[in-house]
Amino acid sequence: MIARLLLLLACLGFASSLGPSQAQGLRPPADLVRASLAAEPQAVAGGTPFTLAVTMTLKPGWHVYWRNPGDSGLPPEITWTLPAGFGTGGLRWPAPHRIPIATLMNYGYEGEVTLLVPVSPPPSLDPAEPVRLAGKLTYLVCETECIPGSADLSLTLPVGKATPDPANAALFARARAALPVAPVWPQRLSREGDRIRLDFAASGLKPDSIKSAAYFPYGETAIDNAAEQTLSVDDQGLHLTLARGDDKTFPGSLPGVLTVEEETGNGVVRLAFAYGDEPAAVPSAMPSASTPASSGAPSQPADQPTLLAAIGLALLGGLILNLMPCVFPVLSIKVLGLVRQSGESLGRVRLHGLAYTAGVLASFLGLAGLLIGLKGGGASLGWGFQLQSPPVVAGLAYLLVAVGLSLSGVFSLGGRFAGIGDGLTRRAGLSGSFFTGVLATLVATPCTAPFMGAAVGFALTQGPAVALAVFAALGLGLSLPFLALTLWPGAVRILPRPGAWMETLKQALAFPVYATAAWLIWVLAQQVDARGLFAALIGVVLVGFAAWAWERSRNATPLGERIFQGLAGLAVIAVVTLGFGLSQQPALSTAQAASEGTEPFSRTRLDTLRDARRPVFVNLTAAWCITCAVNETTSLSRPSVQAAMRAKGVTYLKGDWTNQNPEITRLLEEHGRSGVPLYLLYTQGEPQVLPQILTEGTVLDALSAIPDRTAAVR
Repeated sequence: MIARLLLLLACLGFASSLGPSQAQGLRPPADLVRASLAAEPQAVAGGTPFTLAVTMTLKPGWHVYWRNPGDSGLPPEITWTLPAGFGTGGLRWPAPHRIPIATLMNYGYEGEVTLLVPVSPPPSLDPAEPVRLAGKLTYLVCETECIPGSADLSLTLPVGKATPDPANAALFARARAALPVAPVWPQRLSREGDRIRLDFAASGLKPDSIKSAAYFPYGETAIDNAAEQTLSVDDQGLHLTLARGDDKTFPGSLPGVLTVEEETGNGVVRLAFAYGDEPAAVPSAMPSASTPASSGAPSQPADQPTLLAAIGLALLGGLILNLMPCVFPVLSIKVLGLVRQSGESLGRVRLHGLAYTAGVLASFLGLAGLLIGLKGGGASLGWGFQLQSPPVVAGLAYLLVAVGLSLSGVFSLGGRFAGIGDGLTRRAGLSGSFFTGVLATLVATPCTAPFMGAAVGFALTQGPAVALAVFAALGLGLSLPFLALTLWPGAVRILPRPGAWMETLKQALAFPVYATAAWLIWVLAQQVDARGLFAALIGVVLVGFAAWAWERSRNATPLGERIFQGLAGLAVIAVVTLGFGLSQQPALSTAQAASEGTEPFSRTRLDTLRDARRPVFVNLTAAWCITCAVNETTSLSRPSVQAAMRAKGVTYLKGDWTNQNPEITRLLEEHGRSGVPLYLLYTQGEPQVLPQILTEGTVLDALSAIPDRTAAVR
């Protein structure tokens, strides 16, 4: 994970050195990628399907990506603009190559690659009107750094008899020869210790003639891409042993592409076979002449907001975040501090409100900038991405434990720490307001409030300036209640007078903070194995020990003060070491015993069900998403909802985004979202997107719209 982030940051550094004109059009230097569009026939005939070829010629040493890019990167995508009645099928991908970059393993193409695209014209065409086909190709081209690029492709063909164009015959022959074919060797999948074993019944192979073999799964998290694929050949056939990926549940099947390089009398021949059900792209809808049709590219939601609407939704979503259980305790603590300061001048109180707002805005803009930058470098990330890192989750839990201990009176950060804050601000206490805003932002990231998903999804599809404006509105919404309380003189005057009750309330507020820390430890339990969880719990004990030792140092002798402060420092160092060590301990076999009728989400499974015309309900969730947990408890797990799904023959796919999963990230992006929850109901055509806050009635109403005939399909 760290290596991937370093690679992405290198990509960002290179991209930032490009001039504004290059960045605006997403066009890398002209010699890196040359893209062209060709048609197999000389003319288009009504009702007669034909094929287009998109060819990318790359500068030596650079590469683009396969449909599963491997450890990093993004596959090429094409958004088509076609005449009325035309539709396209999914991209046909040539067999890829393994491309190592530092400690990562990418899947893609070097030199030249041709992607084939099937096109379906309407039954009748006007012979007097030539057919203009146009598409927007977007891609990520990488060496050690990565640069996003795009190309405008267009082609005009006459209407007539669809005879092959001799000038393009060799191009299409080479492109089809590079495609994987139906398998000739039966495949068997089995378990070999903690690894996956693939056996191919290819009797008669000569071991000395097989130079190499590799397996490329369609699922992006199916295997550890960078791990060695161990090859052996014997009388029984060809055998590959693979390391399992992020999903430690042993797979029941592993669809993908097998490539084999065999020495023959005519030199080395590369064979490629497609196993299992490759995800089939749904043909684009029949657009009007001015409506772009898409294939292989994320579809933009029809209700995508405008900039002003997105800012309004972000502001409203930020306001609602204050009511979330992860944010409310922090805000309550700050209001309690305001009561303590109510005797100060109005100007001083307003400064506290502005400092808190500055902390919130700085944190939101910092998170947004990091998220935008990493996505621009090819990462598959979304809102709350930092909580997919066990060290971040553990660190936030430790911070909240420390805050709770301070509220409980175990220790106080006075003395030198207060002096440091005073020296930085020259106004004692303002730094506390600023960092309370930072903390409020950090604990808000697991939450996706109503109206927030569409706004954040819109922001991450726009340029940096627009995205930062939306995130700033979100931060302003979060800080607005406390800011308004400090700016309105009447509100300060009606606050209760300081007194002994404040100490009792402060100690009581420690318990929701402890509850939030406990919830974060539970989230961590979904991300690490038993040893990692034990290490995290020891970290909690060390946080308590550090707080105790620090407080003991305050009333000790000079020698005792140094001893206790040294012990506190050693405990903090141990906590940091344990936290960073968690990233090296991924969860082992955490077979998610799904509830009855629920299957783990994968793009392959979704597309297979859609091809079979079966209704599908997709729930994209995460352990750290509080909104998701509430929806599942109050709506999705209700007996009436489950009974309705069974009666309608609905397959329930649950995608867990607790840990990074590029397939889930890509599906979120296709629907203009950058975070969970997302609920999709597929029946026919485009899916219905359900609200982020569900009720039992909302789900039942959506299910009732499924035609009765689909119940028999199951």
